[in-house]
Amino acid sequence: MELSQLRIFQAVAETGSVTRAAEQLHRVPSNLSTRLRQLEEQLGVELFHRERQRLQLSPAGKVLLDYAGRMLALHDEAFAAVQGGQPAGEFILGCMYSTAAIHLPDLLARYHKAYPAVNLQVQTAPSGELLEGLLAGRLDAALLDGPLSLSGLDGVPLCEETLVLITEPEHPPVRSARDVAGRAVFTFRKGCSYRMRLEAWYAHDHAAMGRAMEIESYPSMLACVVAGSGVALMSQSMLDSLPGRENVAVHRLQTPFDQATTWLVWRRGMRGANLDAWINLQEALHQGPSVGEALSA
Repeated sequence: MELSQLRIFQAVAETGSVTRAAEQLHRVPSNLSTRLRQLEEQLGVELFHRERQRLQLSPAGKVLLDYAGRMLALHDEAFAAVQGGQPAGEFILGCMYSTAAIHLPDLLARYHKAYPAVNLQVQTAPSGELLEGLLAGRLDAALLDGPLSLSGLDGVPLCEETLVLITEPEHPPVRSARDVAGRAVFTFRKGCSYRMRLEAWYAHDHAAMGRAMEIESYPSMLACVVAGSGVALMSQSMLDSLPGRENVAVHRLQTPFDQATTWLVWRRGMRGANLDAWINLQEALHQGPSVGEALSA
């Protein structure tokens, strides 16, 4: 079992597709398929269930994915250590959709330029899924809504976000969740921290939240709200970046539901040269607190 096989297996498992994994790894799909079959033959088990155009992890595959993440992370940590602690190897960063769109581009460009020896990969998902990936070892670090109170994690804040509810322009002012009770809500799938904040807002005001309409795109959410189909929650910075924002009414939630802090989080004891370099760059750009400030355990 070679590390290159594990990287291929991990990429296919995370994308659910040999074709998408090949694009990510800059290799041809036929090569990945061959290496996967060889790995399955060596292990004597099927790692995937082939279902039409998508590959689903088998029970054995789920077990291997956890080990693969840890083995690859340890390999990259060892590589960086013998290189004198210089950033190098693979660095996988998880990120919320809004953060990836607004705050990540400049950081990514500067990191790539400063540390060309690092193969930096970014995976976007709701906060809940990012946390699972971090704890399972599939991610080296993640930018998600916090702070978190889980033992075994450390982190530093990236930025503060103001959360707003958007409605069609003619909607009266929204002073509590009761003013939009029963309205359809456009949101990301379960596991999204902003969705959980919105649910908590409705519960706090003893108001019934309408049907959750799951959409994986902020522009699509905005378009649905403009059409008068429901309401949506997003950060003010995300809304400010969207064309058509002038076609909705903006309502700031009451405290404490109107503020969210985005944190860079990692597993305690797993802070290597690649992550150190990211933290230093992040703090230089965002003027955050000292690196030693950690999440409460």
